[in-house]
Amino acid sequence: MNRSFKIFCTAAAAVAISGCSSQIDNNYASGINMQENIKLETKWDKVFPKSDKVNHSKVTFHNRYGITLVADMYVPKNAQGKLPAIAVSGPFGAVKEQASGLYAQTLAENGFVTIAFDPSFTGESGGMPRYVASPDINTEDFSATVDFLSTNDLIDPDKIGILGICGWGGMAVNAAAIDTRIKATVAATMYDMSRVTANGYFDSMDAEGRYSLKEQLNTQRTEDYKNGTYALAGGLPDVLPKDAPQFVKDYYAYYKTSRGYHPRSLNSNGGWNKTSSLSFINMPILSYADEIKSPVLLIHGEKAHSRYFSEDTFKKLKGDNKELMIIPGANHTDLYDNLEKIPFDKIIKFYKDSLK
Repeated sequence: MNRSFKIFCTAAAAVAISGCSSQIDNNYASGINMQENIKLETKWDKVFPKSDKVNHSKVTFHNRYGITLVADMYVPKNAQGKLPAIAVSGPFGAVKEQASGLYAQTLAENGFVTIAFDPSFTGESGGMPRYVASPDINTEDFSATVDFLSTNDLIDPDKIGILGICGWGGMAVNAAAIDTRIKATVAATMYDMSRVTANGYFDSMDAEGRYSLKEQLNTQRTEDYKNGTYALAGGLPDVLPKDAPQFVKDYYAYYKTSRGYHPRSLNSNGGWNKTSSLSFINMPILSYADEIKSPVLLIHGEKAHSRYFSEDTFKKLKGDNKELMIIPGANHTDLYDNLEKIPFDKIIKFYKDSLK
């Protein structure tokens, strides 16, 4: 067994893969898709209460790279006929038991079949090594949900939308630019992860700073390979420094308290692999956002540190079916779970109008 494959078999993961042997090497070489043995939590472990207006179940499907994705599926009770559907994911570093599940369940209460999915390499979804993010694969994850929804008997394949929160807001817009099956897109409190990784917050990093970052990350690659493990960047601190920026305090108030903490959430715990940043530096998303023909709704808080991502993305969009909605007084994480700030009435009307 070679070194890299040994790492594949032994890396700590939420996914149990059985039968690591030379036979697996042969199967991969011949192009056979090896089914991941996914272990699913059976109890309700969301950070929000379960609704009595929808039926809930867990589903699995795979993306174009053969990674098994796990999702919570919410179906309106007494649903009849083929319904419109919405796939939801985010925030960046969260799991489906947090904000995306809240959005999905709420939308299902209003007549949509919804799924909130864990992106590749995170949560209950498959993919090795764990805790990796990728502008390509994570955009693909949205299209994989469209594959699944398009072939489900409950759903009208011509009425499928997506919704991304925080970093997955940018991924959602990126997916809408490539996947013409997506008929409506909402991005809530979005980040452009490529831009913030390559340029820093508010584009404060110059080329020299970026080069220094690349040196650090590539040194880390060498160390990871030597060690046979992947160093984590670290999530939010267990004890919040008094001089922390306000937006870090806002994140802490969600991810590190009973409000939003979840044991599988990267942001609540050890964070992403450090070297995940490399691909975001080199491969910008949103390059073809101006070619999206379907409706797009961008929602951001007035007080959010990240507001400029939605404002600048909106400038790229073309057509009279694009809208930017700024929520007065809201910060970045208010749009994760604050029911007084999340404009669900607007979101529901947008999807109903767009997925007729």
